[in-house]
Amino acid sequence: MKKIENVNLEGKKVIIRVDYNVPLDDNLNIVDDNRIKESLKTINYCLDKNCKIILLSHLGKIKKEEDKAKKSLKVVAKRLSELIGKEVKFIPATRGPLVDEAVLKMQPKDIIMLENTRFEDLDGKKESGNDSELAKYWASLGDIFINDAFGTSHRSHASNVGIASNIKESCIGFLIEKELDNLLPIINNPEKPFVVILGGAKISDKIGTIKNLISKADYILVGGAMAYTFLKAKGEKVGNSLIDSESLDFAKEMLEKSKKIILPIDHVLATDNSTSEYHIADTINDNEMGLDIGPKTIQLFESYLKTSKTIFWNGPMGYYENTTYQKGTKELCDFISKLDVTSVVGGGDTASCVINMGYKDKFTHVSTGGGASLELLEGASLPGINI
Repeated sequence: MKKIENVNLEGKKVIIRVDYNVPLDDNLNIVDDNRIKESLKTINYCLDKNCKIILLSHLGKIKKEEDKAKKSLKVVAKRLSELIGKEVKFIPATRGPLVDEAVLKMQPKDIIMLENTRFEDLDGKKESGNDSELAKYWASLGDIFINDAFGTSHRSHASNVGIASNIKESCIGFLIEKELDNLLPIINNPEKPFVVILGGAKISDKIGTIKNLISKADYILVGGAMAYTFLKAKGEKVGNSLIDSESLDFAKEMLEKSKKIILPIDHVLATDNSTSEYHIADTINDNEMGLDIGPKTIQLFESYLKTSKTIFWNGPMGYYENTTYQKGTKELCDFISKLDVTSVVGGGDTASCVINMGYKDKFTHVSTGGGASLELLEGASLPGINI
């Protein structure tokens, strides 16, 4: 895809696929608006070009009719209006007369936002299945398509690949440019020593990443629930710790093939992940589960990080949903923030942790796309960009 700077946007009607899949609390308030803020550069650029702007995004997954009430983009349109300083007109439909009329009435510099694209998934997964009729309809609304949703660029949906395949001209926005500028050097030529931190729950989500990085990274530091799958594969007792049983053979294979994988040597342990009662030990009893890395592991990981020149991090070090078990993640954030290194956070839960703990500006780059950044690191192409 072309870059946005290489396309004549003056006075055009542009469809921008943004990623406003933001977390909401039980009262439907936005918990973290980072993805909205990251889209502003592209939107403001289009406003400066006197464009008519049509925004498309998804918000969560829509599996049943009841999901729609809690997954409307109306609250997002309101927040974007506040951030951009002008009205963003929300259209409570994904297609049809309401959309057609709103688009027809648009004037230069007007912004409209359609309802959650995944409302279309209720009837045969038309959005996520890249339904050709839906894609052609959305493409018909504008002159130019701008994909600025890095977080969905690893998916072939009607609102990205579908529109791009049915419109005269397409390009990527500034957010995707920024993502590629920061992620591709890590994949192609990271400055050494290159240290990867992997956490989170499932190894199966990161098998491709581990396979691709095992030859490129100098060390892979493994925390979070992932670590207990590796430890079990190594023959250690993990008690009731969460493990990814389907990935035990893979974990064992990786440990046998490489000495680069560094595992925790002590743990924050409890009998229940909802409790604030815990203790720290090197070994895990049968009735206990590991919920965070311990102080010895933090020091061990820091000993590898302090000699690094490039760091990539995906996945928290503990059960971060409970603040009792955030210490490992927070201490590594603090340590890395003081290093003179290229430090990239691979989106998802890790990005939320880094932002909520106040370290966003202390890292070289915090990605807006967890799955997309991992697929890039696997060496896979992203269909939403490579059109």
